[in-house]
Amino acid sequence: MYDAKSLAALDRQYFTIICSDEYDVTLISKCTNHVWNLRCCGYQAEQSTISFHKHCIRRPYHEHGRATSLKRAIRQIKAHDAWQMAGRPEHLKSK
Repeated sequence: MYDAKSLAALDRQYFTIICSDEYDVTLISKCTNHVWNLRCCGYQAEQSTISFHKHCIRRPYHEHGRATSLKRAIRQIKAHDAWQMAGRPEHLKSK
């Protein structure tokens, strides 16, 4: 479960927080407008957070990755945003 300290540490300057509780965090990146749902699997172990991602509100989510904590999942999102804003590689633009 996500604890109150982890939830309070969410970067509200970087994200719009749609909802957050001990099992789910849904947010929108202010840099890319991508929507993320972070799901806690309910145990403290490797790969305990699953990240689901979509490029806009109307699209369905797809699994993006896994992380060992909420903090690491947030770091992965910020790295994805940096990659996205730098320009996707040409061979991925049509996907």
